[in-house]
Amino acid sequence: MLRVMSETGSASKTHVDAAVGGIVGLHHFGLTVRSVETSAAWYESVLGFIRVGEYDAPDGSRRKVFLRHQSLHVRLGLAQHSDGDDGSFDERRVGLDHLAFAVADRDELDTWARRLTATGVTHSPVAAANSIPGAAVLVLRDPDNIQLELFADPTS
Repeated sequence: MLRVMSETGSASKTHVDAAVGGIVGLHHFGLTVRSVETSAAWYESVLGFIRVGEYDAPDGSRRKVFLRHQSLHVRLGLAQHSDGDDGSFDERRVGLDHLAFAVADRDELDTWARRLTATGVTHSPVAAANSIPGAAVLVLRDPDNIQLELFADPTS
């Protein structure tokens, strides 16, 4: 049984077709970046990811770096395309709006705020989230301007 949230917050029950199967988790997510080396170093030093693999297309069209975090069960793939746009990310374009990483609680957000400030990473103050009552969020951006959130949700 899949629970689907409506815009008003009430949940409806929807049966997942057995022939299709249920989604059991998130395996990986991929972000296009201007420089996989610059971005990988940032995700490693700022958020604590570790490099677990790389891929170079034989024709030179793209380069990828794969990262993991000890607390996540998903991989982060960073892709650099040789003919890619050199502009920075803009969530107002169709596609990704932002990526939110869960943290344990509000105290952990405060710890992140101090850590980011100490390392010179620009970020928002910890604030109430506008999507879930009682939740809190801290917003920062990666080297390509991709909006990232650290999100404390007391309901999960």
